[in-house]
Amino acid sequence: MVLLSGSTLATILSLAYNVVIGWYLGPRSFGHATVVYSLLVLLSAISFAFQIVAAKVVAQQSSAEAKAAVYLSFHRSALGCGIFVASALFLFRQVIADYLNLPDPLLIAMLAIAAGFYIPLGARRGYDLGSYRFHRLAMSLVIEGAIRLGGSYILVRTGFEVRGVVAANALAMAVSYFAMTPRLPARVKNPLPLADAIRELAQALLFYSGQMIINNCDLVVVKHIFPAKEAGLYAAVGLVGRVIFVLSAAVVNSTFPIVAGTHAEARKDLRVIATSLSLVLGIGSVAALAMWIAPAGLWTTLLGPGFQIAGKYNIPHLSALYALKTAIYSISAVVITFEMSYKIANTSWFQLIFSGALIAGIYQFHSSLQQVIMVQLAVLSALFVVVAIPFLVDALATPETPRLLPDCCPVSLLRPVTENDVITEFLNSDLSHPAFRESVKSKGLESELNPHIADATAKRHALLLAKRHSLWQELPSQTEWHEVKVNEEALDLIRVFPRSHWRKLARGNYSVVQVGEALRAGPPTLDERFLTKMAALREQLSQADGKFGTVILLGIDEHGPLTVLDGNHRLVAALLSSQAGLSKLRFMCGFSPRMAECCWYKTSPATLLRYGKHILVRAIRNPGAELERIFGDYSEPAQNSAELPQIEDVRARPLAGLAESNEVQP
Repeated sequence: MVLLSGSTLATILSLAYNVVIGWYLGPRSFGHATVVYSLLVLLSAISFAFQIVAAKVVAQQSSAEAKAAVYLSFHRSALGCGIFVASALFLFRQVIADYLNLPDPLLIAMLAIAAGFYIPLGARRGYDLGSYRFHRLAMSLVIEGAIRLGGSYILVRTGFEVRGVVAANALAMAVSYFAMTPRLPARVKNPLPLADAIRELAQALLFYSGQMIINNCDLVVVKHIFPAKEAGLYAAVGLVGRVIFVLSAAVVNSTFPIVAGTHAEARKDLRVIATSLSLVLGIGSVAALAMWIAPAGLWTTLLGPGFQIAGKYNIPHLSALYALKTAIYSISAVVITFEMSYKIANTSWFQLIFSGALIAGIYQFHSSLQQVIMVQLAVLSALFVVVAIPFLVDALATPETPRLLPDCCPVSLLRPVTENDVITEFLNSDLSHPAFRESVKSKGLESELNPHIADATAKRHALLLAKRHSLWQELPSQTEWHEVKVNEEALDLIRVFPRSHWRKLARGNYSVVQVGEALRAGPPTLDERFLTKMAALREQLSQADGKFGTVILLGIDEHGPLTVLDGNHRLVAALLSSQAGLSKLRFMCGFSPRMAECCWYKTSPATLLRYGKHILVRAIRNPGAELERIFGDYSEPAQNSAELPQIEDVRARPLAGLAESNEVQP
């Protein structure tokens, strides 16, 4: 969302840029400026190739030093490539200007300067992308858009016209390049073999070459075939396509390093690509609908009186069609890049072939601007079918994880426990947390924390309501609770909850064994406070004589897999302990055939929607008032309180002060 928000702001700046140059230059000169920028976008295939491969390889490294080494290697290569491309453009500036009917070869010379900075900028953006520094990448896009807009306005107003616009684009690339200079740690040997780097770059260059041809060849071919004014009108129609593509690219860019950094079992869960497809489809659908209902006068108001087409196929009609064809292609790009993130994908070849078919189709059928767009719509629809069907077949053919035999169970049942027993263990963590105690104290209920005062069921539930109600409400009704013993030979079937620092450690595999091994390796990207907490837990665990605390698990049955509901830190600390740490923990597990409906056990759109609904209902109910009402109704000790489990004095535990507050909040 950070990257998508930054891209949205950059897109707004880009639209303002097009409005400014369209208004001041008119259709003819607007066409000249747009086709030069389209050449720069075509060259971005090289920049994006370095960006996406750098992001992929950087994301796969476990240390900051290794990430820096990968970046430096890619940056040197990108810098050399940028100098080569800039030199070639400068040498052939006259030939290119003649083909595109440009008034001045100096425009191509300034384009060469822009390309010289743009290509190595891709490596710098890839480093931030692979390090999950989405805010820096978003900032870079905004800086680029702001300089392009401001520089173009100033230079056009001072009389430089098309030259000023192209010069502003070159300046935007140069400033963005220097603004993205990263701060690197000490270098280590590059962990990426040369052969692997060449294969990855070749795949990315192949993909982005096809992508840039598909997104920009129509503007170049139309500029060559049609008169200057019609080419300028077509460039205005293509603005909506650029908006859709930029926003879709933000979705793809944020998904790519996440998938690249996960293990194979995590990629089999298609929720990541489903989320990306939904976002891209939503962006394209909204844009197409907006263009369809927009009045024709909108374009003349924004760009000037020269931007109008008479007849049925006016600019709103053509823009809606253009938005539809861009959305269809963007969905195809999501599928292709998803596969590219973890393997060498052959679908890039199909895309390149279809890009050639697109150019041939436009040259063959171009009786009108509407026909040019219809040709692209047909070709890109065929591309979507070609890349989507094999992907779906492969995804659906993936066998499910086989059911494990009873002798591989992660836990063994010891005895049934009541729901109150489990709630008591929750409170034993929560009551020692300073924020929770302060909240209860502010309500005048501090005496209820005294472990020597008999407690009633309603009061115990009320305490849970103050902090854990939203968690507890997600559990299936009639969940059966058992005290269990963990079988160490099947620990890989117990997983931590996928949140926060656990995501960085797990890299897609949330088994407590995998997380423990990753933490033992000590990745430097983790929060220092988290590492300090884990070290303190391990130290206290080694000194504990008796039980150190309770870990709450969830599952469908004892055969697994199981998810830790409460006690992630304690369990991982116990695994890292060399002094039989697991034997110092107590384990409780809730079982239900409907546990897959619970977002704490298995996160899915359906379970998250259910969770969001409950959060909304709880906010309306005002849990603070409910807490005070219950304590007021049960101010006298319950007659049968002796039959209820008592709250243990957690302040005597070595765990005090290190309670796992809100441990599974998403």
